[in-house]
Amino acid sequence: MGVRIPYYHVDAFTARAFGGNPAGVCVLEEWLADDVLQKIAAENNLSETAFFTRLADGYHLRWFAPQMEVDLCGHATLATAHVLFSELGCQDPILRFHTRSGILTAARQGNVIELDFPSRPPVPCVAPDALLRGLGRPPLEVLRARDLVAVYASPGDVAALAPDMTLLEKLDCLGVIATAPGTDADFVSRFFAPRAGVPEDPATGSSHSSLIPFWSGRLGKTEMLSRQLSRRGGEFYCRLAGDRVGIGGRAVIFGRGELEITGATQS
Repeated sequence: MGVRIPYYHVDAFTARAFGGNPAGVCVLEEWLADDVLQKIAAENNLSETAFFTRLADGYHLRWFAPQMEVDLCGHATLATAHVLFSELGCQDPILRFHTRSGILTAARQGNVIELDFPSRPPVPCVAPDALLRGLGRPPLEVLRARDLVAVYASPGDVAALAPDMTLLEKLDCLGVIATAPGTDADFVSRFFAPRAGVPEDPATGSSHSSLIPFWSGRLGKTEMLSRQLSRRGGEFYCRLAGDRVGIGGRAVIFGRGELEITGATQS
């Protein structure tokens, strides 16, 4: 027996189609088996596909990259919130998501949606050899939280990186953040996650859980604008709030439809 799933393709952290980070959003009545969710994500071959079900006090939200389930994803959360607000008629001022990273919320602020995420300040660490060789350009310093953070002097240094993904894939972390102070923004970044099947992520919300506290400390600001220097680009309205961060962004619907999964099993 087949299952039909309402499906949306959303470009997140951008105000225009073909920009930002594309995410798949699947609206489930009940959970399918984990291996089916992973196969859907692999078939979509986007940085992440989000799956959610309704709960009495919000939504249960999960994120799958092409090769694994991830513990935190910003752009697919923003995409899910945008679908709920703009497509499914949700009138709640604040959405509550139950996730592997605890309760996350999303609030509408005009045409921007702000995500409330945990702050994950990075701490200095010894730079792994695979990181230095994989990036090909020595950073000024290296730190670590969930991801490794390589700090450079300028946006040009970050933009010029041409990483060796085979080497970065050997690192025992989800991803690598390259970052620098900005010129037309407070800071810039790029994000590489070959272990998850995402060589370069176009616009990464979860990396800002570490970038916001780091740059807040360096720049002496609690509100900042950041840009992701991928080919598609990404724009983030950033706010530090104690042990939480606000990650604001826009999103646009690119496609609406449904997935038909034959032989799917429920969890």
